[in-house]
Amino acid sequence: MLVFQQGGDYVWVDCSDGVQIGAEVLLSDTGQLQLIDDEGKEHKIKKDNSLKPMHPTSVKGVDDMIRLGDLNEAGLLRNLLVRYKEGAIYTYTGSILVAVNPYQLLPIYTPEQVEQYTDRRLGDLPPHVFAIADSCFFNMRRNRKDQCCIISGESGAGKTESTKLMLQFFAAVSRQRSWIEQQILEANPILEAFGNAKTIRNDNSSRFGKYIDIHFTKNGAIEGARIEQYLLEKSRVCRQAPQERNYHIFYCMLMGMPLDQKKILSLGNAAEYNFLTMGQCTTCEGRDDIKEYASFRSAMKILTFTENETWEINKLLAAILHLGNVDFEETIMINLEACDILTSTHFKMAAQLLEVVPNALDVSLTQRSLMTNRESVSKPLTSAQAVDGRDAFVKAIYGRLFVWIVEKINIAIYKPPPDDPKHVRLSIGLLDIFGFENFKNNSFEQLCINFANEQLQQFFVKHVFKLEQQEYAREDIIWKNIEFNDNQRTLDVLAVKPLNVLALIDEESLFPKGTDATMLNKMNQLHGKGDIYMPPKNNHDTQFGIWHFAGVVYYDSKGFLEKNRDALSSDVIQLMQTSSNKLLKQIFHNELSTTETKTKSKKRVPTLSGQFRQSLDSLMKTLTACQPFFIRCIKPNDFKKPMLFDRELCIRQLRYSGMMETIRIRKAGYPIRHTFDEFLERYRVLLKSKQRGKDICENVLTEEDWKIGKTKVFLKDFHDTVLELARDKALNEKALLIQKVLRGYKHRKGFLRKRRAAVTIQKTWRGHKVRKLYRLGFARLQAQVRSRQMAWQFKQKRQATVLLQAQTRGCLARKEWKRKRAAVILLQAYTRGTLARKAVKKMKRDVGHERRAEELAALERQRRLDEILQQKKQREAAEQLESITDQQMVDDIFGFLPSMVGGQEGQAPVGFEDLEGKRAVLEEVDLDDAPMMPIPEEDYDDLDEYSFSKFASMYFQGAATPTHIRQRLHQPLLYHEDENDVQASLTVWWMILRFMGDLPEPKAQGVLRSGPAFAERSLQKDVASRQDRRLSLIVGLDQVRKLLFITCFTAEKKQRVRLAGWPVKNQLGHTVRPAKTSNTGLLVRL
Repeated sequence: MLVFQQGGDYVWVDCSDGVQIGAEVLLSDTGQLQLIDDEGKEHKIKKDNSLKPMHPTSVKGVDDMIRLGDLNEAGLLRNLLVRYKEGAIYTYTGSILVAVNPYQLLPIYTPEQVEQYTDRRLGDLPPHVFAIADSCFFNMRRNRKDQCCIISGESGAGKTESTKLMLQFFAAVSRQRSWIEQQILEANPILEAFGNAKTIRNDNSSRFGKYIDIHFTKNGAIEGARIEQYLLEKSRVCRQAPQERNYHIFYCMLMGMPLDQKKILSLGNAAEYNFLTMGQCTTCEGRDDIKEYASFRSAMKILTFTENETWEINKLLAAILHLGNVDFEETIMINLEACDILTSTHFKMAAQLLEVVPNALDVSLTQRSLMTNRESVSKPLTSAQAVDGRDAFVKAIYGRLFVWIVEKINIAIYKPPPDDPKHVRLSIGLLDIFGFENFKNNSFEQLCINFANEQLQQFFVKHVFKLEQQEYAREDIIWKNIEFNDNQRTLDVLAVKPLNVLALIDEESLFPKGTDATMLNKMNQLHGKGDIYMPPKNNHDTQFGIWHFAGVVYYDSKGFLEKNRDALSSDVIQLMQTSSNKLLKQIFHNELSTTETKTKSKKRVPTLSGQFRQSLDSLMKTLTACQPFFIRCIKPNDFKKPMLFDRELCIRQLRYSGMMETIRIRKAGYPIRHTFDEFLERYRVLLKSKQRGKDICENVLTEEDWKIGKTKVFLKDFHDTVLELARDKALNEKALLIQKVLRGYKHRKGFLRKRRAAVTIQKTWRGHKVRKLYRLGFARLQAQVRSRQMAWQFKQKRQATVLLQAQTRGCLARKEWKRKRAAVILLQAYTRGTLARKAVKKMKRDVGHERRAEELAALERQRRLDEILQQKKQREAAEQLESITDQQMVDDIFGFLPSMVGGQEGQAPVGFEDLEGKRAVLEEVDLDDAPMMPIPEEDYDDLDEYSFSKFASMYFQGAATPTHIRQRLHQPLLYHEDENDVQASLTVWWMILRFMGDLPEPKAQGVLRSGPAFAERSLQKDVASRQDRRLSLIVGLDQVRKLLFITCFTAEKKQRVRLAGWPVKNQLGHTVRPAKTSNTGLLVRL
């Protein structure tokens, strides 16, 4: 039927990738339809072409893809696209969750979201990883059965992040808030640091697989956990693909380690080490290595790693980096190709960190010991062989260190079950394993990784398709089988058939002369004719292909046997035995303990693929014993960009994950099933009487699509939700009825007890009340009689008391007045005498201080003058005896003058003015403006750390404080041994107080009014000539060592009187003159 499209309608348009794309009709008025598809491209199609209209569910998108009207690949793809653009990255497929990596942080993982999804049925709220986690937790407690969640997808699809989110949810809903929960969460930063790396597809790619088994009590509280690790990619330690990095721990250590620790380990930047630069990428956008290293160190402490263990780990990591920089030089030894290690600090540091003898390390890297006729023969290695041996040694150290760290974490978080048989331990397992990989160059690691993904895909197929349809047939349910892609044939070729690929690799690895070429030939002969294994195109090609469930992957067989053997040479093991590094010996404990018995035993060391297969088999048994949940992670693009949806990439992932077949079987099938006993036991509350399980379905589910088998009841996903809601409602109603009856009984019983108690209380109270009234009346009668007698007695006593008080108070008042008057007179006499004596003593002390200070100053000045005059005479006598040049005489005369004072260079002193043509006039220089010698910057730093209050508290005498006072001091603020210094300090303080106006001017100032100052008269009297005046100035400098310039005004004449103005020497020994001051104060410089 022809359908006419109008503007705004949605239709399906054919696309080049073979999957139709959704489009919106923009215009339909002309002869053509103008469309715009989901990728923003415009199309013009003739109206005659029939276009399939889009179902409304595909237009808006649905939470559960089972409800899609367009049940095809195009409908699935557009539903994911529509929801992805709206920020809804999760979508249900029944109970399976599809998660599209958003490549950005979304605000949907808050504690509020955790609380919102707790104890909710699947489908009540929008799809979320928390909903799957809550379903695991709910089913574990309801069914008392272990649960597991298998998180699968390509590398970079977001599996690790989903695992961490589920761990956070379990820790939150446990509500125990114990230390074990924090330890389980903190294990992730350590595992990611040592096991994750930046790849082309993912900035935080897990290069190992892990299964986290979380243990719960029957009440749902976390009591421990255990982590199993699978197949760490050790080859990444030695080499990386372009634009890829080594493991995160190396870059975090180099960026976040303190400088002193890096210096001890001789570490530098990441660009200096060969093992970190092979991928030509040392940084990772969006990762802060410094912050990650801090988180790593914090997690190590929480998981009980000691500081010594952490340091030993850092030593081994540093040794790996130094070994990577060891170079080998080709040489010839006894006509054989050999090599020598080039001497470098890296080799010496590696030996020091490994705590081995450098010569022993040299021998173990450049030679190999062979056993011939029970004799050991050393064979030199070529440089290429030495590099391979070094890389094998480094990979062994890192791989065993990683295993030791995982075991150390398990010791911290694992709690063995108690011996009590009544103890119930339940668990939820989270499987985060490497995604399917198909690189340009695929090796042995990729084969093992893809083999693990094949096992998980088969587990998914088995549970979702095979077991489901087998159960329908066994229970006689009418059912039409759904076709699906089964990867069992691929597993048969890889690991199930007697001569499978992995078995051939193991077999060839056991032969000493086995090579990669012989291994490839055997695989070509045995599997070359099938359609799963694709042999090389020619004899020289070393690649073979395997048809996996996700497509064809070609592997390069070069290095397969060496990686599979994963064995260390006997020379390296002997080197480990001589090491003093305890951690190194501990991680190689198995190799060292079996060294002596290895030659006697005929058992061979298991290969890497054999160990991996055993681990996978154990994992599959664990998963089979659990009730599984599945999360399918989808990578929307290869560029790690948000809001970019690559249709071709996404449809490929949907196809090989079997999502289309999953939707069909989930839509048509019955994923929820119960045995009759379990069904009746759980849902009998929905029946009013004893009825059959079929009656429950008919009453609750009406005529919905459900089936009754031979032994089980089969339901849809939503049926479980309906039944659980109905059960909860019925239980609530029954609970309300029980509560009503119990509360009625309780209240009736309480009422009767209270009524009996009330009657008893009333009876007792009434008798008590009557007896109380009788006693009260008799007591009142007695009180009346006694009160009258006491009133008369009180009146008589009161009158006598008042009279006695009056007489006593008068006598006491007169005595008190006389005593106070005598005391006041005596206090006045003592006070006046004390004040008078203090005034006299103060006047005597002030006069004595002034007189003594003047006498000491005069005596000291006279003594200095005599000494200088004597020295002058001796110098003149000596000068007369020797002949000097004019230049020497000028230097001797003017050498003391400072060059920093401008205008005085070359000017003779006043004592030698006969050498000048005219009288020298020296300009007075202000000390504040004169240049001073620069003080070193460190002095300022030291002085700024001290305040005056701190100085005062440390050095002032007595109780002196840094607060300014306006009184004379009786002792200096600082301690002086010399009495002259004491008197000088007190005199200076007295003069400062006078100048500042804090002390009044003395009344007898005859000297100032009648003539010049005492200092000026002394200078005029003692200094007769200009040369003598110069000498007296020097005497004044050495005596006082301070500049005192006083400017004052008399009240009558307002004249300026210069009391003192002697030049002084500064700290550098330069003579300077006092600065001219204004009429406002005093300048004192020490």
